[in-house]
Amino acid sequence: MTRSIAALLAFFLLIAPVAAQQPVNITADQFTVDEKTKQAVFTGNVVVVHPSVTVHANKVEAIYGAGGASDIESFVATGAVTLDTPDQKATGERAVFNPGDQLLRLTGNVKVTNPSGTVDSSELVVNLATNVSTFTSTGNGRVTGVFTSQ
Repeated sequence: MTRSIAALLAFFLLIAPVAAQQPVNITADQFTVDEKTKQAVFTGNVVVVHPSVTVHANKVEAIYGAGGASDIESFVATGAVTLDTPDQKATGERAVFNPGDQLLRLTGNVKVTNPSGTVDSSELVVNLATNVSTFTSTGNGRVTGVFTSQ
């Protein structure tokens, strides 16, 4: 399941300069750019379509550096976040990607489903550099999984 999770979440690589050549379509009810704070925010029924994944969220915010759109410092999707690929679906309440450390965090009632099973947890951290995915729980919760033998 780790490899497919990383493939699903590869969407977040689109904000890296290498992937900037890939077409990305974003629709939302509103789009605001604040040059002073270097913040771009899509709000309301946000849909981000990348060739490898589609992201749905209530809000998507990108903080960028001096290099503009190809110099993303952080990327945050919040509110009913869904990451869909043809093979897998991941849901949560918040997804944060920081290109500097290549870590993607999906938090809040995380559920990842694919043909081999389902995993539920409080948090999923995917290290895109090492292709290692770690599911964790918080409080009294537990990580749970149901898997289908193939």
